[in-house]
Amino acid sequence: MKILALDSSGIVASVAVVEDDTLLAEYTVNYKKTHSQTLLPMLDEIVKMTELDLESVDAIAVAAGPGSFTGLRIGSATAKGLGLALKKPLVAVPTVDALAYNLYDAQGLICPIMDARRKQVYTGIYRFEEHQLMTLKEQWAAPIDELLEELNQRGEMVTFLGDGVPVFRELIAEKLQVPYSFAPAHVNKQRAAAVAALGSIYYKEGRTETAMEHIPEYLRVSQAERERAEREKAQKPAGTKI
Repeated sequence: MKILALDSSGIVASVAVVEDDTLLAEYTVNYKKTHSQTLLPMLDEIVKMTELDLESVDAIAVAAGPGSFTGLRIGSATAKGLGLALKKPLVAVPTVDALAYNLYDAQGLICPIMDARRKQVYTGIYRFEEHQLMTLKEQWAAPIDELLEELNQRGEMVTFLGDGVPVFRELIAEKLQVPYSFAPAHVNKQRAAAVAALGSIYYKEGRTETAMEHIPEYLRVSQAERERAEREKAQKPAGTKI
């Protein structure tokens, strides 16, 4: 089984190909270029370096959100285009689940945090049991203070990862009352290899969709949509029902 995976849900752009239990190739960039500049050239480079026939892949796994609205749209459009062109199914892998899967068989709780601005994070709470990723709380958008309070209540050791770590590191040190650590550089951001590995499991379980069915999971409305709603609310005459 061969899975092509894409992740452009955050500041990292990543493409990978996994065949059975072997990572054939991974191209990951965490730099200042936009995903629209990097994702397709990265895919093209992997195809050339591995002499990959795209027709040979069984499915296309994509980090389906939450994350950057623009990044998710780019990843989704790329995956949908490939799926339609190659007539292959898509596997939508929740971004936070894939982040947690980076820390395979880690002890204690795993808590990915992605910066969602306004002192909020996209997050989830996970652990590994008998080599399987268990979801204790599905990915959601939460104020960082609310997340830290819940982790304190759970009373277990926590490992954090994700682009929210540098943003909230000091707050975590100040408010978290349980033992904690931060994942090292090689596994602390999005990786398409994790999307592919988890996507392989989902594919075997039949958790696929067509390219036409795929829609990113944003978890909340974009800033532009919030600002438009606020403008419309402000323009309504007094006493008007909203």
